[in-house]
Amino acid sequence: MLDLLNQAQSIITSFDKQSEKAKIEYRVRLNASIDVARSCAKETLKAIIKDLNGDYFGILVDESKDVSHKEQMALVLRYVNKEGKVIERFLSIVHVKDTSAKSLKEAICSLLLEHSLSKSQIRGQGYDGASNMQGEINGLKTLIMNDTPSAHCIHCFAHQLQLTLVAVAKKHYEAEQFFDILANVLNIVGGSFKRREMLRDDQAEKLEELLVLGEVHTGSGLNQELGLQRAGDTRWGSHFKTVRNFISLFSSIVHVLGVLSIEGSNYHERSMAKSLVDDIRSYEFLYILHLMLKVLALTFDLNMALQKKDQDIVSAMKLVDFAKRQLQVMRESGWNSLVEEVSLFCVKHDIVIPEMDMNYYRGKSKRKKSSVTYSYHLRVEVFYTVIDLQLSELNSRFSEVNTDLLLGMASLSPDNSFANYDKDRIMKLATHYPDEFTNSILEDLGFELDIYIDYVREAGNEFSNLKSLGDLSETMVKTNLHMTWRLVYLLVKLSLILPVATATVERAFSSMKYVKSDLRSRIGNEFLNDCLVCYIEDEVFESVPNDMIIDHFQNMTSRRVQL
Repeated sequence: MLDLLNQAQSIITSFDKQSEKAKIEYRVRLNASIDVARSCAKETLKAIIKDLNGDYFGILVDESKDVSHKEQMALVLRYVNKEGKVIERFLSIVHVKDTSAKSLKEAICSLLLEHSLSKSQIRGQGYDGASNMQGEINGLKTLIMNDTPSAHCIHCFAHQLQLTLVAVAKKHYEAEQFFDILANVLNIVGGSFKRREMLRDDQAEKLEELLVLGEVHTGSGLNQELGLQRAGDTRWGSHFKTVRNFISLFSSIVHVLGVLSIEGSNYHERSMAKSLVDDIRSYEFLYILHLMLKVLALTFDLNMALQKKDQDIVSAMKLVDFAKRQLQVMRESGWNSLVEEVSLFCVKHDIVIPEMDMNYYRGKSKRKKSSVTYSYHLRVEVFYTVIDLQLSELNSRFSEVNTDLLLGMASLSPDNSFANYDKDRIMKLATHYPDEFTNSILEDLGFELDIYIDYVREAGNEFSNLKSLGDLSETMVKTNLHMTWRLVYLLVKLSLILPVATATVERAFSSMKYVKSDLRSRIGNEFLNDCLVCYIEDEVFESVPNDMIIDHFQNMTSRRVQL
């Protein structure tokens, strides 16, 4: 057995004997490849640091395990470049021995120092909701602010939005029960390759029947194969896609569960499948299924918008307010259309629709008759309550809009011809950055604001059509007014540096799965980082001239051939 496991004694190795010279030359070429990747990464990072130009920046930090179960911390910089554009750039990924706030802070400071960046220039922090990040006493946020008081942190908007659904499920019995049933169905139907294949086959068969009947049409992008993705508590988009696909695949899911209830491998599996068929074919489950689809659809666009790299906080808050208004409209006038949709779905799938004026039975037992009707239960106890809980969670999780920081930023917004302009709030905002706005400079800012607001309101289309702080920043640079009103521009820039979401740093871990995979699980930390820099920041990498990379490679050590 040991002989068979010895690669040096394998038949392939015996037929393909390599001389020591060939092995040495191979190692030289391999080392050269690694050195080239390192050179590419160094020049790419040099271009990023040059674009930052020693200015203020925000940091986005997250940590996750790689395929070999090593804890990795990713760091992204957020800054405003010379053109006034908001930029988010991946700086590095580093292996950390533990994920305590102290260890993460040391790793961040070390990375910044390595790239000649000072932590005193940090003016914004972005993290997820983990306690080691957001803790008020010993969290990473607090440790950074102890050294740099102006490094303000706002909880990732996208994470706050995602967690509202979890909170609603925990507070509402029917919603919690619904998600439990949904999770059990996903676990059973997607529990094996055979069952997933059964789902695909039934889906394809039903699609073919519909094509014959002329109820669906073929074409590019149409009738794509659907799958059931397990929903995660901090993945808002996954909940929406899961619920949407569940409705589309409903008959196929019922078919798979029906087969398992008869042909399951054991009594527990057969019993569970039979129980789940009864659960998902109940009117109440389908009612909540369609209700959650509507709620998630309203907030899905918001979630996608919050994850844009150039999103600023003022625009994000407007999007949140818009989502709240949409939920309120749904509460006031959406119940009848919801009941109609659910009824049509039940008729299509031969599911019994209860009489709305009949007494509602709580649970599966017909003995637990309540004093309310089905109509009252579905409308008041479910529809209104779920939406009210959703609105309540959105209001509580985004209550930061009431702070001086965000109110000041909102007052800088150019939307609707600077309708939200409020000099007092802007001045209050400036006091949160004492290093930049001393008492004497605050006085200068007051004079500057008076002239600035009169000019931009009378400037015509150049400023009147602007919507966001990002638009304002770019226009000020384009018209060279950032030099005229440098203090106002500084406040705009500091506002833009504050991160809205941590999506960019989380995408770094998605990229890591491509670079460090099961087949390349032993890739070293430095080589992993170098590859990720070039892979993630490919736009910057492509802008670096080849000659610069060649020169860097040549200067790393003495070469036999000097170019």
